[in-house]
Amino acid sequence: MSLEDYPELLDWTGRQIRCGKRRAMREHLEPWFERLEISAELCVDCVVNFRKWFRSSVGRPKSMEIAAAARGQYHAISIQFRSPNISFTNHADQNRPCFESSNLLQYRSRAHQTQYYERKHGMFRIRRIHDDVLPVNKQAIAEVRQIFQEHFPGAPKSDIDGLEEKLRNPFKQRFRMVLYVAENSKGHVNGFAMILQEPGLRFCYLDYLAVTGGTVGRGIGAALYEYVRDEAVAQGAKGLFFECLPDDADRCSDVAIRKQNAARLKFYESYGAKPIVGTAYETPVPGGSSDNTPHLVFDGLDREKTLKPKFLQDVVRAVLERKYGSICPPEYVDKVLRSIQKNPVELRAARYIKQPVEHPHAEPHGPEPIALIVHDRHGIHHIRERGYVESPVRISVILSELTQSGLFETVPPREYPTKHILATHDPDLVDFLKRACAGTPEGKSVYPYVFPIRNRARPPKDLSIRAGYYCIDTFTPINNHAYPAAKRAVDCALTAADEILRGRRMAYALVRPPGHHAERSSFGGFCYFNNAAVAAQYLCQYGTVAILDIDYHHGNGQQDIFYHRADVLTVSIHGDPGFAYPYFTGFPDEIGTGPGTGFNINIALPEVQDGAQYRLALATAMRHIQQFSPAFLIVALGLDPAKGDPTGTWSLGSKDFEENGRMLNSLNLPTLIIQEGGYRTRTLGKNARAFFQGIAKQGTCNAARD
Repeated sequence: MSLEDYPELLDWTGRQIRCGKRRAMREHLEPWFERLEISAELCVDCVVNFRKWFRSSVGRPKSMEIAAAARGQYHAISIQFRSPNISFTNHADQNRPCFESSNLLQYRSRAHQTQYYERKHGMFRIRRIHDDVLPVNKQAIAEVRQIFQEHFPGAPKSDIDGLEEKLRNPFKQRFRMVLYVAENSKGHVNGFAMILQEPGLRFCYLDYLAVTGGTVGRGIGAALYEYVRDEAVAQGAKGLFFECLPDDADRCSDVAIRKQNAARLKFYESYGAKPIVGTAYETPVPGGSSDNTPHLVFDGLDREKTLKPKFLQDVVRAVLERKYGSICPPEYVDKVLRSIQKNPVELRAARYIKQPVEHPHAEPHGPEPIALIVHDRHGIHHIRERGYVESPVRISVILSELTQSGLFETVPPREYPTKHILATHDPDLVDFLKRACAGTPEGKSVYPYVFPIRNRARPPKDLSIRAGYYCIDTFTPINNHAYPAAKRAVDCALTAADEILRGRRMAYALVRPPGHHAERSSFGGFCYFNNAAVAAQYLCQYGTVAILDIDYHHGNGQQDIFYHRADVLTVSIHGDPGFAYPYFTGFPDEIGTGPGTGFNINIALPEVQDGAQYRLALATAMRHIQQFSPAFLIVALGLDPAKGDPTGTWSLGSKDFEENGRMLNSLNLPTLIIQEGGYRTRTLGKNARAFFQGIAKQGTCNAARD
C-alpha cells in the first residue's frame, strides 16, 4: 500500500499538497469537512501495517479504533478525523481483500444534499441544475445533451430539445422536470439523471439516466440512482417509477440487447425495484412493434408497503397522457387503466437477487449546504470606545450558533483585485480610505467632525479633516485597520458570489464591517465599502440582480449606487427616515431616475413593528422581486429588527426570523446573503440560526405522508 494510491487521505489532513491532482482534490474537499470519520475493512495481516502507514504518512488522528473481526478474517478500522456528519466507507472486495482492492470509495454528508464521491481514479459530485443562467450550468447542459444523444439516439428529440426552457419552466409538461448531473473534479459531466416529479399525485418518474462511456463501472450510475431515490423520499413520493426494456426471450428477440436489459433489471432489483406484471402496460401502442416493449418498474423506496391499484392508475394515466400523449390515444390509455385491478398490484418475483442485498437506505436529503464564508481578519477592526456596538463579538456569537446547525460548509475567502470595488465606488473615496487608514497611528481612531457644504474643489490636506468630504456621520472612524478589514469583507462577498456562479444555490458572507450604508462616494454607518453592491455588480455580467435589504436601517448605499440602473432592483424594508438612521434617504417616493425609474423600492415602516406586521411588508417586497424576475437575489441581512436591539425599535423574535427565511426560500433563486447589522449579542446568534433554518427548509410533494 502506497501513499500514491490514496492521496486523498493525505489531502484531508490539511498537510502540504505536492502535485496538481492533490491540489485539485484539496480545493474541492477541504472546505467540506471539519472532522472526518473513516471506516474501512482490512484483513488481519494489514491492520498493523495500515496503522503505521497512516500515522507516518498522514499524522496521528484523534482516535483510531480497531474492532473485533467483523466478517471472518476481516477487521473493521474506524478513524475519527474531521467531521461527525461525514462517513467514508471502503467497500472491500471479498475476493481481493485489503484496502487496495476498493474500486469505489464513497462518502456523503448525512445532512447535506450535495454529495461527493471519491473513486480511485478521481472525484465527482452530484448536483442539481436549476437553470441555464450560470456559465457552469450552460456547460453542463451542453454535455448532458451530448451524452443523451450518444446513449439514446432513437429517443424523441422533444425529450432533449428545449431542455433549458423545461428547467426554467419545470411544469411545462405538467410534470416538474429536475436534472441532476455527476461532475468530475474538472467540472465535466460524467453522467446525468432526468426526473419528472408529480407533487399532486406524489410520485417521481425516472425519465433518463446515463453515464459517459469512459466512466462505466466506476459507480457513477449507482450513485446517481441512489441520489434520485433519496430525492424522491425528500419530495414525499410514495414510489419511484421508470421504464426498463424486457429480459424475456419472447419479448426481446435480440440476444445482445436482452443481455443488456437483464443487467439493468438485475441492478435495479438489488434496490428492491421490480417490474409490474399482470397489466396491459407492455401492450404495444397502435402501430408500434411488439418487440422490446418496456416494463414499468416500481421502486418502493425501501418502504414496506404494497402498491395500490388506484395509485398505479393515477400514475399510469399521468405518464401516458403527459409524456406519451402524442402516441397514446385515449382508448389505449383506457385499456391499460382497466387492466390494473389486482389489489395489491403484482410485482414480478425476484429473478436475479435471491437474497436481500445491502444497499443505502433511501432517506431524504437535508437541504443543500450553504457556503459559509467567514471574514477571517475582522478582528483587526476593533473599536474599543465605550458604546461602539459594531464589535468582533458579533461574528463569534453568530458563528457559534451556525456551526451547530449542520446547514453550512465553510469556504475560505479568496483575494480579489481592487478593480471590483472601483466598479461601484468612486476612486477618490477608495484612495482616501486606503491612505487615511494607513496613515493613522496604531490604536488611534479619527472621527469626522467637519462636513463641508461648499468649496469642495479645495479640500484640506490633513486627511483626518478631509474625512468629512467622504463620511455621512460622526461615528464611523478612520483607523489603521478599517481599510484592510473592509477590503477583506468585499473579498468574502465576492467569494460567496463565485460560489453561486459555480452552481451553489445559496452562500452566506459573514462579515464585518457591514456595507449597506456606503454609497458610491461616501462611507458611514459603520460601513466603508458596499459589499452587497460590489457583489451585485460582479453578478450583473451573468444576469439581472435583485438586492433585498432587510436591515432595520435604510440601504442607502445600494440605492445611491444603482439609482439610475434597470438591471439591478433595489428593495429596502426599514424604519421610516423620520426617526431612523440615516434620516435623509429611504422615502417611498424615491423610485429611481432615468432608466432606473421604478427599480428602487423603499418600504418605510413605523416605529413599532412586530413579526406579523413585518411579514406583510416582506410579502410586498417579494412581489416586486417576483415581477422583476432576477437571475440572482442578494439579501442584505440585518438582524437589528430584533427585539431589544440597541439601534432599533422593532420586536421581532427568533420565530419571526425563521418565518422570514422560509418566505424568502419560496422565491427559489440563487441567493447570496451578506451580513449587515444586528447588535444585541445576547440573541444575535440565535436569530441568525433561526433565519437560516427557515431559508434552508425544503418543501415536499405533500405535507401529509403515508
